[in-house]
Amino acid sequence: MELDVQIEKRLPGGFRLEVAFRASGAPLGILGPSGAGKSLTLRTIAGLERPDRGRISLDGRVLFDSASGVDCPSRDRRVGLLFQNYALFPHLSVAENIAFGMRGLPRDESDRRIARQIEAVHLEGLEARYPAALSGGQQQRVALARALAPEPQALLLDEPFSALDAHLRGEIERELREALAGYRGAALFVSHNLEEAYRFCGELIVLADGKIVAAGPKEDLFRHPPGFQVARLTGCKNFSAARAAADGRIEALDWGCKLRVAQSTPATLGHIAIRAHHIRVHAADASNLVPGVSENSFPCWLAAATEAPFRVTLYLHLHAPAANSSDFHVQAEISKDVWETFKNEPQPWRVELSADRLFLLPD
Repeated sequence: MELDVQIEKRLPGGFRLEVAFRASGAPLGILGPSGAGKSLTLRTIAGLERPDRGRISLDGRVLFDSASGVDCPSRDRRVGLLFQNYALFPHLSVAENIAFGMRGLPRDESDRRIARQIEAVHLEGLEARYPAALSGGQQQRVALARALAPEPQALLLDEPFSALDAHLRGEIERELREALAGYRGAALFVSHNLEEAYRFCGELIVLADGKIVAAGPKEDLFRHPPGFQVARLTGCKNFSAARAAADGRIEALDWGCKLRVAQSTPATLGHIAIRAHHIRVHAADASNLVPGVSENSFPCWLAAATEAPFRVTLYLHLHAPAANSSDFHVQAEISKDVWETFKNEPQPWRVELSADRLFLLPD
């Protein structure tokens, strides 16, 4: 099942959506910040918004074609859309909400699909309840069941976990992964959360200001982002202006050091970068140095630290003590177990920027 999208749409205020992509098989992730055009893209595919021009086809059926005047009604597109805010009908029961997208089916077939979806999302015994009597996680399950019950050829997931707490998010993630494992249609997964997109999708497209700025296998986009904007949108936090040095190393101008890198230098070098969880920090004991990394090892002082339940983010100043908590060069994310091994050791500590974890970005 293949979904082929080539659309343009202008909105008041000058925003212009202009995207082209294909999706089939495993879910395709659409990653980007708020206002990038992610939800608008889904709404045009579902038929809730009309593009100004372009073409949308699904499994060979033309859903929209501005050149030939085709604009298939939303109800006939066989597209399931899981809204960010669930959009359940408050006056309908769980079973009635799930049945809503199957109007026109024989009653026995509709009942069979409702029962199958109720079981799939673990809502047995709640068929007669109304949305106001359900928890947020239960409402999410009803919305998912409603999207899947008509057996759509495409499933569009718009920030499906944004309204859930951490516990429910993990639970619903598992259930959605199970549902998608047996799904044979095209699926799009929209998120601004890069970890969610990474877990669910093999391929990603990155949207910014209504345009696709990168596309490809998720490993490639995270390992070698094509530019500064994509690196930032995929979660990188450490950047320095850079230039090639005569000795083959890269000079990180903002970090005040020269670095050996594994990547070949682009013709128009602009920045060097490293992800926070790829930085190694430890006490200054030389026995801690990793072979092959010591060339990119520097003394560092702690400017500030923030703690999460299992990880610590360290804001580090290289070469000399920090003047204040805002005076830092890089931030590193480490486990609390590692943090406990050196947090009481005298400073300076050592920071290591492994050559094969650094990446170079064109100007």
